[in-house]
Amino acid sequence: MVIDILQWVIFWGVLLALVFPVGSYMAKVFTGGRTWFDPVMDPIDNFIYKLSGIDPKKQQRWPAYVKAMLIVNGVMFVLMFLVLELQTVLPLNPDHLGFVDPWLAFNTVSSFITNTNWQSYGGESTLSYFSQMFAIIFPMFTSAATGLACGMAFIRGLGGSVDMGNFYADLTRAITRIMLPIALVAGVVLVVLGVPSTFAGTQTVNTLNGPLAPAAVSPASQPSAEATSTPAPAPTATSQGQQNIARGLVAPLVSIKHAGTNGGGWFNANSSHPFENPNPITNMIENLLMALLPASLLYTLGIMLGRKKQAWIFFGVMAAFFLIFLVVAYAGEIQGNPLLTKVGVDSTQGNMEGKELRLGQGETALFVTSTTAFTTGSVDAMHDSLTPLASITPLSQMMLNMVFGGKGVGFINMIMFVILTVFLVGLMVGRTPEFLGKRIQVYEVKLASISFLMHPLLILGFMAITFALQLDLSSISNPGFHGLTQVLYAFTSASANNGSAFAGLNANTPWWNFSLGVVILLGRYISIVLMLALAGSLAAKKAVPVTSGTLQTDTGLFAGVLFVTIVIINLLSFFPALALGPLAEHFAMLAGKVF
Repeated sequence: MVIDILQWVIFWGVLLALVFPVGSYMAKVFTGGRTWFDPVMDPIDNFIYKLSGIDPKKQQRWPAYVKAMLIVNGVMFVLMFLVLELQTVLPLNPDHLGFVDPWLAFNTVSSFITNTNWQSYGGESTLSYFSQMFAIIFPMFTSAATGLACGMAFIRGLGGSVDMGNFYADLTRAITRIMLPIALVAGVVLVVLGVPSTFAGTQTVNTLNGPLAPAAVSPASQPSAEATSTPAPAPTATSQGQQNIARGLVAPLVSIKHAGTNGGGWFNANSSHPFENPNPITNMIENLLMALLPASLLYTLGIMLGRKKQAWIFFGVMAAFFLIFLVVAYAGEIQGNPLLTKVGVDSTQGNMEGKELRLGQGETALFVTSTTAFTTGSVDAMHDSLTPLASITPLSQMMLNMVFGGKGVGFINMIMFVILTVFLVGLMVGRTPEFLGKRIQVYEVKLASISFLMHPLLILGFMAITFALQLDLSSISNPGFHGLTQVLYAFTSASANNGSAFAGLNANTPWWNFSLGVVILLGRYISIVLMLALAGSLAAKKAVPVTSGTLQTDTGLFAGVLFVTIVIINLLSFFPALALGPLAEHFAMLAGKVF
């Protein structure tokens, strides 16, 4: 336990040390300040603007900003779909993989265009290198940059500017000034630490069983003593004594999937695969990459609004949720399964089902908490194998959808809860609520309420449709409480644009691909549009003077009220679903019941 806590301390120590320089750097990038990369990147930016016919200095109000964002994302959606459907005739397909099923392609494109990165497929056996690069890695940059750009526009609106910037310029600068440099450095570091990066195809190797005996195969087909690179339809076992091992541009994907809080993976096993995450050092680096931009953005917000104290209040509330859920996940895993203990199975190392021994309980619990707090979605352990108590951590953080969150989205959702909290406190004391010197009126409360309600509506609504109409229930691998949790987790992950999975649900069917794809799209764009409209409304209002009756939102008292409000609102929305799923399973396990 001491080592586990030490790992957490190292994680938070390094993260806090990086928040200041990275947050300050991002503030310069989006306020027109000079950065180290300008001499190299300015000519690239200008070429992109000239080629696209864009005037980067033209300011956009929130409707124009939203329109530009939707157009760019729509065009990329179509192009990515075509890449997946035509991959069999496109280059860089050494394993001769065929086209992607249209329902799966819809789900995949919806997922990766929205920074969700839910995968209903095994990457190494479904997608060519060309598809991985242009339909997977490419949108990992653009979707991350889209969220970051919208976050910057939101901050400008909160700061009182009705001109929220230029989406095309924000998108470009987010990619060239932030995503590319981080991904490049991280990719090189990961290669040095053992993560592969190659254009070579699947490699056939002799296993420990050795080559086939002479009686079983002709001499002409005997494998050589050394591994040989040969095209193969899928990275599966071949004849006795041999195995096809998939590889590819793993390090570039892993670097941006975490830096951009994308999730997904080159391999179906994701970051539990030793090629994606070879050792505890890479595991810690990937945790830090997930946290870097979302955590630093709060400091950026403080700089751009001139309210650093307010930003640290938000940071403190988010960090409190993170640490509480980290302890819950860790406690659930180290206690093990009492049902196994009763039958004589050694559980002194806790619940090791679905875990990697090379990572241990501490880093696994940290990864589970990070990937759902920062809406990344990559996994270094199978969440379906978590104890019922530990599974509450990823589920609850995705339901809250504001524990740091992704780039821009986390604090946007936090402001949604702030608006609701200020409104409720205003009702209790009989004053018109205010936030950042602006009056919060009916219009803003409606926008914040609708934005919040869309989340449980998508999750619980699609769950109800699925069970009421009995749509593809055969995809659920477990009966009872656990099976319900699998469905709850899938729709929660989709609506929160997280992308992690319980892994026991076969989601590669027409209904699941379609329904999850729709939830992913609505969960992403409705929230962004509504909250940018809210920021635009606040920007257009006149500032009101601070008086003795003004509710201060940058105090510890308000942080406590905000924390409690978030808990109460979300419990009212989601507690019944949690009670029927992981909580019921937990108490059934303690009662000695299996199913």
